[in-house]
Amino acid sequence: METRDHRPDDARPVRFVTTADELAVVCAALRQSEIVAMDTEFIRERTYYPQLCLVQLADAHQLVVVDALAVPDLAPLEALLADTSVLKVLHAARQDLEIFALRMGAVPAPVFDTQVAASLLGHGEQAGYAAVVHKLMGLALDKSHVRTDWAARPIPSGALDYAVDDVRFLLEVHRLLREDLAARGRLEWLDAEFAELARLDTYRVEPADAWRKVRGIQRLSGAQRTRVVALAAWRERVAIESDKPRGWILKDEVLVDLARRAPTDESGLAAIRDMPPQVVKRRGAELLAALRVEGEAPAAEAPRTRLTPEQDSLVDALAALVRLRATAQGVAAASLAPRRELERLVLGERELEMLSGWKRDAVGDALLALLEGRISLRVRDGRLVEE
Repeated sequence: METRDHRPDDARPVRFVTTADELAVVCAALRQSEIVAMDTEFIRERTYYPQLCLVQLADAHQLVVVDALAVPDLAPLEALLADTSVLKVLHAARQDLEIFALRMGAVPAPVFDTQVAASLLGHGEQAGYAAVVHKLMGLALDKSHVRTDWAARPIPSGALDYAVDDVRFLLEVHRLLREDLAARGRLEWLDAEFAELARLDTYRVEPADAWRKVRGIQRLSGAQRTRVVALAAWRERVAIESDKPRGWILKDEVLVDLARRAPTDESGLAAIRDMPPQVVKRRGAELLAALRVEGEAPAAEAPRTRLTPEQDSLVDALAALVRLRATAQGVAAASLAPRRELERLVLGERELEMLSGWKRDAVGDALLALLEGRISLRVRDGRLVEE
């Protein structure tokens, strides 16, 4: 186990783990802590599943970098992540959790996402780790290694320092954010936000639901949309089986064009713009079969309803109220009510996230009151105010 020099202001040693025995020792020590910071470095440009390269960990006593390519059996780490007596702190946790949820068949728990916490304190909806560290601690982090190829070995010294910094300050960031949330009476706001992160279904993509990620489906007719459902499910299965990005199998534009034109033979498939010839040669029969199962495929949802100019103006007014409330409470506006939800509210929907829990108190009731004419927005002394 290689031990690297620590920074002058941090007495914790940095341990670079490259063997299974070292990993077992480190994780056993970390499981004695009540709270552990975690981050990962991975690549997925050429694969369907993320390829885990590094795992960074920290507690009050040590900083750890695990070479996941040198130690493919991460059972001791997975045991740590499954240990409910240890709080795992991450920033922008979703992709990190996805890696282990798929490996473990369970989501690491409990988890505290500092990006989510920061958004509830006015740091922006998707504030980056470096920005939050700078805002809370006045430190400027080196981000020059953000495009590093983490699968390359040896890892450049500067890149390794960059990776360590991603957990070096995370426990202090957690402490500061949690104290601020507690002082404002907002700790319970995290419950609903973290509940989504804790659901295993959040990280699973079922082939039958893959059409939801297809760009351009809204422009298709009902029958065409149904064909996209079948085509997207086929593409997702192929991507999973081959561990290739879905766009490498067929681009979204090709799927939509296939659904629109519905060719009935391989020559028709080959005439589709940007259709890879090898796909026609190797999987043409499968594609044609997918195009024929219209009656068996689940119906795709209807295209997004187009708002009238009057409805669009009403959404603008609601958005202005959201920004007023967000500014007053020091919360990112999108955390309260994204524009898409405001559109659904104007169209008559009421089963919305912003109309339940803390969001209803923060903004939901006021939005309903504005819609019903019980409150209004006015300009006073050059400022928009709620009355």
